[in-house]
Amino acid sequence: METKIQIEEPVIQSEVKTVSRKKVKLKGILTYGAFVGPALLFFLVIQIIPFSMGIYYSFTSWNGVSSVVEWVGLENYIKIFKNDPKFFDSFIFTTKFMFASVIISNLIGFGLALLLNAALKSRNLLRTVFFIPNVIGGLLLGFIWQFIFVKGFAAIGNLTDLSIFKLPWLGDETTAFWGIVIVFAWQISGYMMVIYIAALQGVDQNLLEAARIDGASNWTLLTKIIIPLILPAFTICFFLTISMAFKIFDLNISLTGGGPFNSTQSVAINIYQEAFQNNRYGLGTAKSILFFLVVAIFTTVQVMMTKKREVEA
Repeated sequence: METKIQIEEPVIQSEVKTVSRKKVKLKGILTYGAFVGPALLFFLVIQIIPFSMGIYYSFTSWNGVSSVVEWVGLENYIKIFKNDPKFFDSFIFTTKFMFASVIISNLIGFGLALLLNAALKSRNLLRTVFFIPNVIGGLLLGFIWQFIFVKGFAAIGNLTDLSIFKLPWLGDETTAFWGIVIVFAWQISGYMMVIYIAALQGVDQNLLEAARIDGASNWTLLTKIIIPLILPAFTICFFLTISMAFKIFDLNISLTGGGPFNSTQSVAINIYQEAFQNNRYGLGTAKSILFFLVVAIFTTVQVMMTKKREVEA
């Protein structure tokens, strides 16, 4: 009898441990679900389901209103590549705008960060001033700058007789392009500045002092020490500016409306007009899918290239 009890006790203890492990595992799953579940649900409802529906509608001829949805297969995509030169013209404009905006806004943002990372008494005030344009809505900002370009510059040109202020800023293809770039860079540079300042404040000052003692110039400090150390910030800023520039809509539509003669029409405006003005929702959705793929490829290549430089640095 004693032998039987001694044999059964380890078995009971093993079963208790197994049950307690299952309870701990279940508790962990429930805790994980409580924290991750709501965010996952919102992501599913707001992102994944609409995106999946968009892919489906891109293969239909739906007009966005009717209850009848006709499946047309690849017809929308074929139509885009064969009979829609305006879409590719808008892609060319958007790509040129992206390259110009990314370079200018990051140069300004990084320059402001270097300036305001120094020991200036008014640096906190200046940081706020330079960041404010980023919190102003794009449509409102566009209409303000439209008034500046049309009325303000004309008034300054009449007073000073400077030719730059007498240009038809929003009435000519070239000047309209650079007008949108200027406003975009003015709006977004403050945001990039904040990211660069955060990165610069993480640079070890002892390392910079040691380099100065060894005779390094300011240019050497910047190019050989500071920039390699804050390359992750460049990765983030390039990614943000590329995606924002590609998706430009509100500034574009409030400044020029895509004119003159559709010369400054972005891809987002082209898709909007196709889907909601021409009532060709299926075709507009097909364009948006192609647009998504192009933006994804650009941003992925950019992140891979800058991440590789981070490793080398």
